[in-house]
Amino acid sequence: MRIFSNRRRAVHLGRLPLERIARAGALPDLAGVRDAHPPRSDTRLGRVVNDYIALFEAFRAEHPAPERAPYPADPQRLANELKANCYFLDASLAACCEVPDSAWTGARIAGHRWALAVLVEYGRLPEQGNLAREWIAGSEHDCALLRATEIAVITASFLRRLGFPATAHTRDASDVSHAHILLAAGLARRRGGALEAPFIGTRFASCIVTTAEPLAPDAPLAAGRFDGGLGWWLGLGGTQTWWERGLAARRPSHASRFPMESIRRNAEPTTLILDDDVPRVPKRANFFTRALHGDLGEKAQRERWRFAYKTPVADAYVKLIRAMVPKQGGVPATAVDPRTADPAANARAIKALMHYLGTDLAGACEAKRYAWYSHHEDGRPIEPYHRSAVVMLVDQGFETMAGASGDDWISGAQSMRAYMRGGEVCGVVAAFIRSLGWSARSQTNADSDVLQLPLVLLAGLGELARIGEIVLNPFVGPRFKSAVITTDLPLAHDLPIDFGLQDTCSKCRKCARECPCSAISHGDKVLFNGYEMWKPDVERCTRYRVTNPHGSACGRCMKTCPYNHEGLLAHRLVLWAAIHLPFTRRWIVALDDRLGNGSINPAKTWWTDLEIVDGRVVTPRGANRRGLSLGKPHKAQELAYYPAAAMPPPEAQAPFPVDRKAALAAFPEAALREDLRRARLNAGREQW
Repeated sequence: MRIFSNRRRAVHLGRLPLERIARAGALPDLAGVRDAHPPRSDTRLGRVVNDYIALFEAFRAEHPAPERAPYPADPQRLANELKANCYFLDASLAACCEVPDSAWTGARIAGHRWALAVLVEYGRLPEQGNLAREWIAGSEHDCALLRATEIAVITASFLRRLGFPATAHTRDASDVSHAHILLAAGLARRRGGALEAPFIGTRFASCIVTTAEPLAPDAPLAAGRFDGGLGWWLGLGGTQTWWERGLAARRPSHASRFPMESIRRNAEPTTLILDDDVPRVPKRANFFTRALHGDLGEKAQRERWRFAYKTPVADAYVKLIRAMVPKQGGVPATAVDPRTADPAANARAIKALMHYLGTDLAGACEAKRYAWYSHHEDGRPIEPYHRSAVVMLVDQGFETMAGASGDDWISGAQSMRAYMRGGEVCGVVAAFIRSLGWSARSQTNADSDVLQLPLVLLAGLGELARIGEIVLNPFVGPRFKSAVITTDLPLAHDLPIDFGLQDTCSKCRKCARECPCSAISHGDKVLFNGYEMWKPDVERCTRYRVTNPHGSACGRCMKTCPYNHEGLLAHRLVLWAAIHLPFTRRWIVALDDRLGNGSINPAKTWWTDLEIVDGRVVTPRGANRRGLSLGKPHKAQELAYYPAAAMPPPEAQAPFPVDRKAALAAFPEAALREDLRRARLNAGREQW
C-alpha cells in the first residue's frame, strides 16, 4: 500500500526507482566473469517447476514472421515497450544493452547485437509452521526462474511476431553469459563472487532475450552504494518503498498482499442462490463456444478464432496457454504424504504456495454440484469428481488498465496474460498436490470442467456485481481473471464475504452507462437460473467483444468501475468508509466521476496499436480511446435472457442460432423481478 500515486510514472520505468542509481560511462571489466546459476532443484516442487520451465523453453527460438510489421524504426521506443511489457508480466527489473563480444558462450547468433535482460526476485519463504515453507525450501531459484523464463519466452515470441529475429536464453538453454549482459545492461554489479542487483540484492533469477532489432541501451552501474535516496525511502513518484516491502514481509504468507481478513464473512453469499434451482449447463452453452459454432452468425464465428489475441502482444501468450493444457490433469502418487491430513494446515499451505508462485488472491470452497458443467463440448457427460476447489485471482494490472479505454488494442492481452499466469500457477500447484498423493486438476480458461464464477463467490473472493456475470473484489475490483484447482486434498473452506457491494451497485450505474454495447442492466435484480443478479445481455456483450472492430475484446466495465483503483492509502480509507458508513456510498460513487476515475491516462499507454489480419501484422484502421460518458442519460433497455432451457443440446456441433426475439418475449424482466421477490420471501431474505 503506497501513499503517493504513480500516475505520472511511465510503465517502462518499473516499480523500483532504478533510474535513481548512478551510472558508469563505460563497461566494467568482464574478464573472468562467469555465470553462477544455482543448479536445478531436485525437491518435489523443484521437479514440477522445472517441468514447466522445459515446456516454455521449447518456444525460446523460432523463425520470425516473414514480413516486418509496420513498427517505427525507433530503438528507444522499442526498448521502452519491451521493458514495459516485462513489468506488465511482473518482472522485478528489466534493461537493455548491446551484447558484449565476450558474452557469447558458443556460436554467435547472426545479427543478434542487442539484448533485453530480465530479473525476477525470489519470493518470501513462508513463515515457520506453514507446510509451504518446507515445500518451497531449496526451490526458490527455480520458482523465480519459472517467471523469468515465461517473460523471456513471451517477449521473444512478441518480437518474432513483428518480424524481428529474437531468442530467449534461460539457465538451461542459453547461448550467452547472463552475467556479462546483466553487467552491461546496468542491472547488476559484482560484489565479491556474486552479482548484486539494486534494491533486490543477490536473490534473483535472470533470463535474456537477444535480437537483431536495435534497442536503446541502458548504461552500466557505477561503483558505490546502491542508494535510491529519499525518494526510495518515501516512495516519491509512486515507486515501491522500503517500508512497503517490510510490511509485506510481515504478513502471513497465506493471506496475500491484500487485507482480506478485514472484510466481513457470512455463512452465505450476499447473492441469493437457490441451490436446487441452479441448472447444470453444458460447455456448449457458453456464449463464446456458441459463437465458435456459428450460433451468433458468420461474422462472430469468423472473429471468434482471433478476437482476444489478434494483436502481437496477446498472440505471444497463446502457445504457452495451449501447451499447458495437457498438464492440467494427471495420476496422483500412489502414497499419500502423511503430513497432509489437517484441512486447515493444507489450506494455509496451498494458498501460501500459490501466492509465492504469483497468485494475487486465493480462497477455498466446496466444489458444489451446480458449479460443474454437465457435459463436455462433444456431448460426453461430466460427473463431479472432486470435493473442493482452490480459487485464485490474477490482477490484470491497474497501470495498463489506466492507460487503456478498456476496449482498445491492449484489452485482449490483459486477459491473455492473466489466463496464462492462472494456467501456469494452477498447473504447477495441481501437479504438486498430485505428488502428495491426492487427486487434483487445474481448471483454466483453456479447459475447465467447472464454471468459475460461483466458485469465486463461494471462496470468499468477492461479491456478484451489477456488471452481471462478474464477481467484484474489494481490493482489485472486477480487474482480474480466475483459475481453479479442484481436488480431494482435505481443505478448510473459506466463507463468502460482504463489503456492502449490493447496496453500492444499486446506487451506481457507471458500468451500465459506460458499456459500449448497452449490455449491462440499468434496472433492478432478477432471478435467473437460480441466481439473484443484475442480469446482463450476454449475447449482446459477446457479439461486441468478439467483433470489436477497433480493439481486441472488451473490459470497459472493469476499467470504469469505481473499485478499479490504484490501491493507495487514500483508496483504502474510501473503501473503509464504503463498508462501515453506508450513507457515504452514494457520495463515493459521485466522487469517482468528479475525479475522472476511469479516464485514460496517456502516461500509462505503453503499447503500439497493431493488429494481426490473415497472418500479417498491420496498422489497425482505428482504436477505441473513449472518455467517460458523463451526463449520458439512461435509455430504455431491452435485454435478452437465455436460460438453460433455451441453450443448445450438449452434443450439438452444427449451428444452433440464437432467437433474440423469442428471448425478449419469453422472459420479460418484470416477471423475473417478481420471481426474485417471491424467492427472497421464501428464503427469509426479504430485505434488499
